Order: sequence, then C-alpha cells, then structure tokens
Amino acid sequence: MSSFAERCGIHDARREQALQQTARLIGATGLELVRFAWCDLHGVTRGKTLVASAAERAMREGVGLVSTLMLKDSSDRTAYNVFEPGGTAGLPGFEFASNLLLLADPDSFRQLPWTAGTGWVRGQPWFQNGEPVELDTRRVLQRALGRLAQAGLAMRCGLEIEFHIYRIEDTRDQLDPLQAAWPGAPPAVSMIHPGYNLLTEAWYDMAEEPLRIVQHTAQALGLPLLSLEIELGPSQVEAVFDVTDALTAADNMVLFRNGVKQALRRAGYHASFMCRPPFPNIMSSGWHLHQSLVDAKSGENVFRCDAPPAGTTPADARHTLSETGAQFLAGLLEHARAMAVFCTPTVNGFGRFRPNALAPQSVLWGRDNRGAMLRVIGECGDAATRVENRIGEPTANPYLYLGSQIHAGLDGIQRRLTAPAATDAPYASSAAKLPASLGEALEALRADTVLTAGFGQPFVDYFTRIKRFELNRFEQAEDKDDFQRREYFSRF
Repeated sequence: MSSFAERCGIHDARREQALQQTARLIGATGLELVRFAWCDLHGVTRGKTLVASAAERAMREGVGLVSTLMLKDSSDRTAYNVFEPGGTAGLPGFEFASNLLLLADPDSFRQLPWTAGTGWVRGQPWFQNGEPVELDTRRVLQRALGRLAQAGLAMRCGLEIEFHIYRIEDTRDQLDPLQAAWPGAPPAVSMIHPGYNLLTEAWYDMAEEPLRIVQHTAQALGLPLLSLEIELGPSQVEAVFDVTDALTAADNMVLFRNGVKQALRRAGYHASFMCRPPFPNIMSSGWHLHQSLVDAKSGENVFRCDAPPAGTTPADARHTLSETGAQFLAGLLEHARAMAVFCTPTVNGFGRFRPNALAPQSVLWGRDNRGAMLRVIGECGDAATRVENRIGEPTANPYLYLGSQIHAGLDGIQRRLTAPAATDAPYASSAAKLPASLGEALEALRADTVLTAGFGQPFVDYFTRIKRFELNRFEQAEDKDDFQRREYFSRF
C-alpha cells in the first residue's frame, strides 16, 4: 500500500534516499525527540514533537494538525467561524477545524543546538485527500519562483536583520496563572547595551554573551552568518547573512528568527523582532533585503551592466543596472504601496517610516542611498550588483516578503517599465508616500490587480481577512500600547 507522501506525489527515489539517511542520523546520534515544524502566516514555527522512533513513519504518513492553525491572527484568535454554516466559504477543506497533514522534508533535518537530544525537520501542510494546501506561505513563494523559472531566471538574496535582545529580569507577571491573559504579558527586561554608539567595540563587548549565543546557534543550524553588529538603538543588534537562492534565504530567516529566540530564552534573554519595542527612545528595526536575478542556467547576475549606455547619467537606472535590472527596479516602485503589507505586516511596523531615520518614507530609489526605499548597490561590471529593499520589518513572513518582490519585479520586466530618476533628497520629495498604517497598506494591496493576480485572489482574500481581524482588535483596544506589548513584543 502506498504511503501518504507517495499519494501526494512528492515521494520518489531521491526523497526515499534522503529519508533513510535522516532516519540513520536520528538513530546514530541517539536523539529522543524530533520536532516537526511548519511556518505559519506570521512567520512563527508551529508543529508537533514526536518521539524519535516515530519520526520515519511520520515523514511518510504525515503528522496531523488542526486546520485552524492556518486561520489565526497574530494573537492566535481564529479569524473564521469554522463551526457556523458558511463560516469558511471560499476555503474548502477548513470546515469544522478539520485535520491537515504535515509532511516533512527529510533534507531539512537538523539537530537543535540549544536542547539535548532533539532533532528538527521543516514541513508543509497537505489536505487529507493528498492535495497541497495552496494557502501555505512557503508554497506561495514556490509558485512565485516558478514564474521566474518560466522566464529562465532565479533569485539570489542576502539578509540584513536588525532586532533587539534584552536580559530577562523577572517572569512573574508573564507566568503568574492569576494574571494569564490572551495574549499574555511579556517578561520584565533590561538592556544588554545602552545604545547610541553605533558599531562601538565597547558595546559589542558588553553584549558579547548573548551575541555568542546567536552566533553559535546560527552556525550550528548551518546558516551562512557573516557578521554580528551593534546597531544604533539601545539593546539593538544586527545579523548579516551571505547570499543564497531565494527559497533557502526565506527558510534561513524562519529558522534563524525562531531558533535564536528559543536559544536566548533558555539563557535568560528575550529576543524581539518587533519593529519598535514598547519603550521610550528606541530605534526601529528593519529587515533589509538584498536581491538580484540570475540566469537560471549560467548563474550569471542579469542585473549587472558592463558599461553605462551612451547618454546616461548616474541618476538613470540604466547607468548602473542592465535593462532587465532597471525594469525589475521599476516594477518594485510601481507596486511598492501594494507590496508594503507583505514587507511590513504589523500595526507597529509603520511607525518606522519617518524622515531622516535611515528608513524610507516615499516610493523612491537611489544609488547607495540609505534614505531611499530601494538602494541600488554596485558599479558597472560588478558581479554583486543588486537592489536593496529597505521597507521590510523583521517580523515579516519571509516567503511573502520575497514573493512580493518577484511578482512586482516580473511585472516591470514583462511590461518593460522605466524607473524615474534616482533621488538625492529622499525625505523632501513629492513622490508617492508609502502607506502610513496597516489599514492603508491593506487597501493598497486590494487595489493592485497585478499583485492580486500574482498571489492569487483566494490568497489575498485570506490574508487580508486575517490581517483585518488583527487590525480591528487593535482599533478597539482601549490601551493600544499594552496591545502592542502583548501582541508583538511578547510573541515576536
């Protein structure tokens, strides 16, 4: 009798070999537990922990998950009335909190460095009839990458991730059963460095203990960490990762963000990827995405321009970028307002878009300009020529962030769009402004037919409903600061 993985059409000789190799590793290393994890809409890993002896069978037959896991907002409230007639209209397979099956990729196996005797595998959800769950955000990116592949292209990405690390001083409020709430309070914390001394060695030395944990965790997980840095804000740090293919970059972001939170927590630290933690005098954290397209066969960077075309100036996109690169840049600008909600998906993140803050405010590009939304990096002939998108916040779901870049950029290539001149005054421009709120960003997505078609109307309907559910609760909250402390700082 065929296994569930075979009925789903994903199990072949190569997967069988990988599965057997993973099963041998689990046995040889004496693991007791294996976590089967999946990335939800909000970029958080969820799943089940199995005893090691059950792992091989689970990679063939799947692990059951309640389908409402895919219908939850950022507080874990279900945004659909699954037990009412018509409550899941448009979402067949999600009625009555029915079951999904999580199938893990045996190639994703890792031994977790912060907990003894525990392995980890990444999975994706399937319906019980063997059909893929298309709302899964990793599949959303896979479909976008499929569009790129049809054009003979692939994407390469490098990650710069700013976040905050705090020392946990007291967990009594967080863990007191008499004060339990939905969501619960964060721990009481203190800073690991006082800030406002960018890249100072002294502050790095002060913060070295938690940063060593970040380093060891990332490297033990096989992530391509390049550097750890002291950022400007109090208790703010940055991690920089080497370039990889886009899907690997997104997988790495999920693994890094969720892994370091757990490793640091065990050592008495609270890592927060919330854009603007709930304290005075903080600095916003961004997630800067470096991206380029390469020829799918040769791997050559198709953004690279060998020489400036005659008649161009440094203010022209074609002066630095190839024709394809300039068109991709124009597509990102064309759909910037609509893509913003995938890059900055929380109420909190839109407070970052302010003048003179090393964060963008308008839909502009510039040559090596950190105030512009898009920063073009590289000179003619530079194999590392790329576009840096600076509108992301570190809580963004990486599969949706990267997917939005592909759909927007491809539209620029297909319609042969032309970018305006580069800005030299990113905060004094009359150019269109980025959305100033989550509600405005959701409306911009709804109005963009190209991005809606790229992601698919069913996914856009699903995504906007869940984000509206979150937004409505924020708007109804009497204490909006407390909402953000519990909703974002405690959990993200």
